[in-house]
Amino acid sequence: MLRFRLKELIQDQSFKEGRRVTLGEVSEATGIHKTTLSRLQNPTGYNTTTETINLLCKYFQCEVGDLVVYIND
Repeated sequence: MLRFRLKELIQDQSFKEGRRVTLGEVSEATGIHKTTLSRLQNPTGYNTTTETINLLCKYFQCEVGDLVVYIND
């Protein structure tokens, strides 16, 4: 199963900037609907597109492996 580390990346971004970064802010900056981002935070996983992954990696300036991890179920 793939798990998205979106919550962790938002927390890291908030720490770096010294302020709270919201899901709405990420949505606005990436063009990804807030509902999609919310589903990605769900621990049970969510199917998404490579475009969404690309936009999130661009926003957080990270590698795919920083955003998505494989968990053997």
